[in-house]
Amino acid sequence: MRFRKALARKKRKEREAAGEIKELNITAMMDMMTILLVFLLKSFASSSAAITASEDVRPPVSSTRASPKDTVAVTITPKNILVGDKEVVRLNNGQIPADQLQGRVVVPLDAAFKKEVEKLKYIADRNPSAPFSRELSVIGDKKVAYDLLITVLYTAGQNELENYRFVVLQKDEGGQ
Repeated sequence: MRFRKALARKKRKEREAAGEIKELNITAMMDMMTILLVFLLKSFASSSAAITASEDVRPPVSSTRASPKDTVAVTITPKNILVGDKEVVRLNNGQIPADQLQGRVVVPLDAAFKKEVEKLKYIADRNPSAPFSRELSVIGDKKVAYDLLITVLYTAGQNELENYRFVVLQKDEGGQ
């Protein structure tokens, strides 16, 4: 009986010991960490411009080959104007409400642009590889009124955003 208990105890200890890791293989761990590092650096370096997709916006189609850059993005839909992802102005029948205008400047849009420009200048002061480019990406519905577009661009120009890039859909090779 004692022999059986001792044998069962020995087998139980062997099973428990089999599940333990007695030593770490540092070479395999370093290989894994190197692969993760390379993957993360590659994905960081190849990040594209963040453009908010919306069902309200149908940009015009173009045959351009230029790729989008990371800039301040303003989206003009038939219902509102957004800077980045945040709604700044709600439009009434495709027009800016009169109480939000000072001449040709849209007051809430002006404040949002000022905030974005300050942030970009702060980054440029501390990081010489990311200069302030004074660029604005305009994502606009193809049915947006020209007067509304000019008002938004005028407000951007008052905030040192002088270079405009209009975001368009790329035409398919099949001739969409």
